[in-house]
Amino acid sequence: MSTETKLIRFDWAMKTLLRDKANFDILEGFLSAVLRQEVSVLEILESESNVPEMEQKLNRVDILIQDQQKRYVIIEVQNCHVTAYLERILFGVSKVIVDNVKSGEDYREISKVISISILYFNLGLGEDYVFYGNTEFRGLHDNKPLIFRRRRADKTLETIKSQEIFPEYYLINVERFADEMKTDLDEWIYLFKHAALPAHCQAKNLPLAGEKLDVLKMSSEERQHYEQYLMALVNEQDAIETALNKGLQQGLEKGLEKGLEKGRKEIAQKMLEAGMDIETIATMTDLNPSEITG
Repeated sequence: MSTETKLIRFDWAMKTLLRDKANFDILEGFLSAVLRQEVSVLEILESESNVPEMEQKLNRVDILIQDQQKRYVIIEVQNCHVTAYLERILFGVSKVIVDNVKSGEDYREISKVISISILYFNLGLGEDYVFYGNTEFRGLHDNKPLIFRRRRADKTLETIKSQEIFPEYYLINVERFADEMKTDLDEWIYLFKHAALPAHCQAKNLPLAGEKLDVLKMSSEERQHYEQYLMALVNEQDAIETALNKGLQQGLEKGLEKGLEKGRKEIAQKMLEAGMDIETIATMTDLNPSEITG
């Protein structure tokens, strides 16, 4: 398929097409590339933040998945920079854990949660474009991992690593991706960045994504809703950038004003130390006598 074929944005697909079981293969291809293992999607689960309506949560779109291993996977697309993003994804993961544990249930029934963020802004400093985080217990002195043991129902022992229980986090910085295809995941990130397929793509189910997300295959009504979503997204991003620029400009103006005032006071102090009278200093620096001697 030509890279010129325009595809639907992945966040819009998550709001619409990818919730259909017939299109789970797209999600399975992407998750297999991220987790580097075969993944089968059992179902899409609804949560408080899964809002399919266009008018709400344009800046962020997420979807909650349960796979064949009974793991919960949160895929989130974040279009603009937000404050306390790390804290927010921690809250999101914690809420999924709490919401899916029944009162009085054995803690061993808690399912693992994986959080995958597709970010269209640079979160933090770093040269890479994909970051991974988990919880691992290691000795402070020998740096060796702690291996847990527990008894199964059949009385045999099993060994467990903390990574098998605690959440995992993937942060994909789309804007940092330099369009160099080295892995299957890179081909998916190319799709996120350009809404198109890379030439000669080989990642699992990525060609299928190209067929199912083709803009030209949308009905006139679907395309109208999609174009409205794109326009609303642009307007929201513009409003956010305008607010940020206004705040930055106001901050610079206040900083400049404070800097000039401080400079005048420092000059006035040196003039006073040099023996000049206060009236002359006040005239030259535009300061009140009390500001000069204060």
